[in-house]
Amino acid sequence: MKKTAIITTILIILSIFSANAQYNLGVGLRLNYGYGVSIKYNMNRSKSFEGIVYSRWRGINFTGLYEIHKPAFQAQNWRWYYGVGGHLGYWRDGGRYGNPWFENNNSNTVIGADGILGLEYTFKKIPLNMSVDWKPAFNIVGYTGLWLDDVAITARLAIK
Repeated sequence: MKKTAIITTILIILSIFSANAQYNLGVGLRLNYGYGVSIKYNMNRSKSFEGIVYSRWRGINFTGLYEIHKPAFQAQNWRWYYGVGGHLGYWRDGGRYGNPWFENNNSNTVIGADGILGLEYTFKKIPLNMSVDWKPAFNIVGYTGLWLDDVAITARLAIK
């Protein structure tokens, strides 16, 4: 009973900050092959910047993306987005839990370019933004190559 009251109070307080489908800042969790954090800042209705920090293969990756948003399904709460950016990452040596591509490589650091294509929905009644996206990446430094396997679901607290 006490937990339910606390959760309800928190949701009411958070809903004060976000009462419609548009938000200025979104902070949340990104789930793909690894776990991560996403921070998305909407500069206006059609442009945003997203920063992603996530772990994979006992390492860490930092990504920055510039995104363009367009209405989807002729509905105010749905938006398509696409964009470009870059990343910097570091992974431990290969092996059982490490990045298999670095098993015989002296450099575990990568720098590269990223793209993103996604769809997001922002709830009207609660401060929640959900998205699904595909983020291909090309490593220029370190293990060079094209990575096409980054599909993720992200849930963000939408702050007005």
